[in-house]
Amino acid sequence: MPDSARIGNFLGAMACAGLMAYALYAQHVLGLKPCPLCIFQRVAVIALGLVFLLAAVHGPGRPGRRVYGVLLVGVAAAGAGVALRHLWLQSLPPERVPSCGPGLDYMLESFPFTEMLRTVLSGSGECAGIDWRFLGLAMPGWVLIALLALGAFAAWNNWRRTG
Repeated sequence: MPDSARIGNFLGAMACAGLMAYALYAQHVLGLKPCPLCIFQRVAVIALGLVFLLAAVHGPGRPGRRVYGVLLVGVAAAGAGVALRHLWLQSLPPERVPSCGPGLDYMLESFPFTEMLRTVLSGSGECAGIDWRFLGLAMPGWVLIALLALGAFAAWNNWRRTG
């Protein structure tokens, strides 16, 4: 009998790969330039996919699945936090939007890591723009939904009793 938790983790990894495939399509085909908060959300999706894949390849016993479940929920929660921050910036009235800061490439090269992280998470004007919507939700709204769903799936998949 196949290990259903292992299959579930593989499916979670494939879902993350699908999210990244669409992000790259949106960037390179639709021409949507990702802001620094978008990049951080991508990092969270990639990290989530890698942990899902590691759990699928490893195929641990029940205690190990629980550890993977906690790691997966933590990564999903961190990404969801970034998506929430992004949505908050997008909801601000124009006069309250922070001014645009330096680009992420410049910050990575010039700032210490903690200062770069603090600057990106505080947001800038470029993160407040909405260039894409689907069913009324901007991209970070869909990323938030995906991360919450994947986090809930990871907890269920890795904490449930398997046959």
